[in-house]
Amino acid sequence: MNYPAGYGLIGAALRASIVAMFSALALLAGHAGAQGVTADAIVIGQSASLSGPSAELGREMKAGADAYFNAINESGGVLGRKIKLISIDDAGVPDRAKANTLKLLNEDNVFALFGYTGTHTINPILPLVEKNKVPFFAPASGDVATREPLSRYIYNIRASYLEETEKIVEQLIRRGLTKIALFYQNDAYGRAGLAGLERALRERKSNIVIFGSADRNSVNVASSAQTIAKSGAQAVLISAGANTASAFIKEMKKLGSNAQFCLLSSVGAMTVAAQLGEDGRGVEVSQVVPLPFSDSEPLGREYLKRIGGTTKASFASFEGYIAANVFVEGLKKAGKVPTRESFLSALDRLGTVDLRGYRVKFSADNHNGSSLVELTVLGAGGNYKR
Repeated sequence: MNYPAGYGLIGAALRASIVAMFSALALLAGHAGAQGVTADAIVIGQSASLSGPSAELGREMKAGADAYFNAINESGGVLGRKIKLISIDDAGVPDRAKANTLKLLNEDNVFALFGYTGTHTINPILPLVEKNKVPFFAPASGDVATREPLSRYIYNIRASYLEETEKIVEQLIRRGLTKIALFYQNDAYGRAGLAGLERALRERKSNIVIFGSADRNSVNVASSAQTIAKSGAQAVLISAGANTASAFIKEMKKLGSNAQFCLLSSVGAMTVAAQLGEDGRGVEVSQVVPLPFSDSEPLGREYLKRIGGTTKASFASFEGYIAANVFVEGLKKAGKVPTRESFLSALDRLGTVDLRGYRVKFSADNHNGSSLVELTVLGAGGNYKR
């Protein structure tokens, strides 16, 4: 049979078009079952305070995560896929955090949400996590809202604020400091400190001596400082951000107070040290990761090398680095083409992960990976020590 001129070329083009069409359909079908996963990438999203009063937490959490993800990507990624972290600034504003989350879910189609910062911005987006059935990994908050009741989608790698306050109260009472006051900011973070202190003291058949409060990020602390100073409190637990906490401590020092000041991990330890200067000597801050400036342990040495040395190190970036480590361990066990569901199931089967001496443990009925709380003291030159 004689075919028209050019028929072979047309047939080849038609066959190529059909192959391309079915390839595209297969790709779309794959994406429908595996949000945020392509042939060469896994896309995850973060809304964090990259600017504003709480910028230390957001920027450093991101920096630590980037340091580890970059190292993994340089070595070929996870089963051939590189991890892409999309970080969007919410400046610590809840409405912006919600908008960012909706963008990450609906426009960027992320595989998981990772490393959010700020209790007051994290709590309002938890309903979106449940509604979209998206993994919410390593929120930088110790609030009960991310822990109770147990959520299928939320995985914490840090101790709770209840565990932090318990550790603080334990060591204060051991030192004979039993008259404990509270200064807190009026938001979810501040109230978490209040709940923790009340519980720790109630278990010891004691009560908070006196309260003082301020609005979030406010430095209008004079009235609370005067009230607490007059109470004769031997120690003050401060559940507030860096600006408010620093202003309160300075005001108390002006009033001649010799109270022991204790802060929770989410305060922004490096910012507090810089703002207080010499007024910071002796201030205690609870931490949920090991001292990030030490190279005595394998994980610390690895972190310092990848973050750029001790001058670039911080507690928040070490938390981000640890979180990224555990996230990757979960991905490795989530299958060749991971889905949200296979990743969640992998985390539930993860058991104990030994990160070169630092351990995190997950199971189906435990999504709180670590209970580590260490107490650090601010010394001369703005340096922290155990």
